[in-house]
Amino acid sequence: MAWSAPLYRIYEHRLAQDLPKDRLPEHVGVILDGHRRFARAEGHDDFTTSYRAGMAKLGELLGWCGQLQVQTVTAWLLSVDNLSRPSEELDPYFDVLIELLDELPEHASRLGFSLKVIGSLDLLRDDLAAAAKAAELRCRTGTWRVNLALGYGGRQEIVDACRSLVTDLAESGVAPSDMAEHIDMDGLAGHLYTPGMPDADLVIRTSGEVRLSGFLLWQSAYAECIFVDAYWPAFRRVDFVRALRDYARRDRRFGR
Repeated sequence: MAWSAPLYRIYEHRLAQDLPKDRLPEHVGVILDGHRRFARAEGHDDFTTSYRAGMAKLGELLGWCGQLQVQTVTAWLLSVDNLSRPSEELDPYFDVLIELLDELPEHASRLGFSLKVIGSLDLLRDDLAAAAKAAELRCRTGTWRVNLALGYGGRQEIVDACRSLVTDLAESGVAPSDMAEHIDMDGLAGHLYTPGMPDADLVIRTSGEVRLSGFLLWQSAYAECIFVDAYWPAFRRVDFVRALRDYARRDRRFGR
């Protein structure tokens, strides 16, 4: 009912005000799931409208994170597995992603974040890969960081990190017989797509799916996970604030 909207905004504001600032996550990962199911639920004839709504929601999320001083956000927009979908689904999404990447420098300037695109850009359509690289160049500085995962797979990231580490060791003159002694967790972490960034503290997935599907496999080893029923385009600020509240209430044990 319309009369309840002001009360709901008061509730949301109070939730945000009551968040313990010293217990908020430093790095939040978000799996943006449910665009097509949202389109069907809303009766849309195609998926483009829901894709655009989802990318607009991502812009809102970045604003929320800036307000709450989250230092690193990683948003999974496109998986390697998604690339096997038919072109009639992928091409409209690629077009909307290019629109997003063209708009991100304005968001970055306003909110003060730097941008990094992670994943296998060589697997993407050429114009999408070019837009991703151009957006990175235009968003090189900021006080906090945003990672967009495009053509991303967690297993592939670890494979790429291993290859990169072994290549560096070989170029530095380490003999093949001695390489095993030079491979450790710190070395491998330094060759992931997110070198120097903190591991994920909180991973949020929308649409009611209760799995990570390979998202940030290495970085989310000790992350807290929260699964939200709302489809991504319908994700609300109150859903995000509730996720942060639930995270702050948890006793993180880091596997102990």
